[in-house]
Amino acid sequence: MPAARPTEPIKLYTTLLSGHGHRVKLFLTLLDLPFEVIELNMKAGDNRKPEYLALNPFGQVPTIQDGELTLFDSNAILVYLAKRYGDASWLPDDPRGAAAVQRWLSLAAGQIAYGPCAARLVTVFGAPLDHQRAKQIAVKLFDVIDEELAGKPFVAGAHVTIADIAAHTYIAHAPEGGVSLQPYPNIRAWLQRVEALPRFIAMPSRKAGLLAA
Repeated sequence: MPAARPTEPIKLYTTLLSGHGHRVKLFLTLLDLPFEVIELNMKAGDNRKPEYLALNPFGQVPTIQDGELTLFDSNAILVYLAKRYGDASWLPDDPRGAAAVQRWLSLAAGQIAYGPCAARLVTVFGAPLDHQRAKQIAVKLFDVIDEELAGKPFVAGAHVTIADIAAHTYIAHAPEGGVSLQPYPNIRAWLQRVEALPRFIAMPSRKAGLLAA
C-alpha cells in the first residue's frame, strides 16, 4: 500500500542554523514530502510575535502545519511524520524496537541537548550557558555511545529510524561547540552512514569552536 501524501505542502517554521529544525527538515526530505520553509528571524523577534506564539506558545522552533494540524517539538514532529507518512521501519511497532527508538529520543532531549547542542549554542550564538559543563556532558555521552555503536550500524539497531534523525545533527556539529569527534571512530562511521542516505541534506556549518581556526 503506498504511503500517505499531504494534500498540500507542509509548512515548517524554523531557522537555518537550528539543529532541532534541521531534524524535521531532514526527515521531510528523506520522506520526499512536499514542504515549505518559513524562516524566522529570531534576532528580530519573529518567534515572539503574537501570530507565531499562537502556533507555538513557547516561541521555539520548529513548528509544522500540516493541513489543520499544528504541532511543535522536533521529536514529536518526527513521531507524527513517521506514523503519518513513513513506513514502519522509521518507528517500529514491536515493543523492543519502539523502546530502542524512544531511548534515543530521550537522549536527544536530554544529554544531546545539554551536551553538544548547548556547547554549540555558546560558541555559535553566544548563549550564556556553562560551556565547560556542556562539553563534559558531550564527552561522557560520546564515550558511551561510541562503544555502543561498535556493534550496530544505526543507533536503534540494524536499520535507520527516526532515532538516527533525532541524534544526528547536534552530534555531527559537535566540533562547532568545541567537542572533537576524532576519538570516536564508531560515531564517525555512523554519521557517514546517515549522511549516505538518499536525499540527505546537511545543516550549514559555522566556523566556531574547533572549526574556528
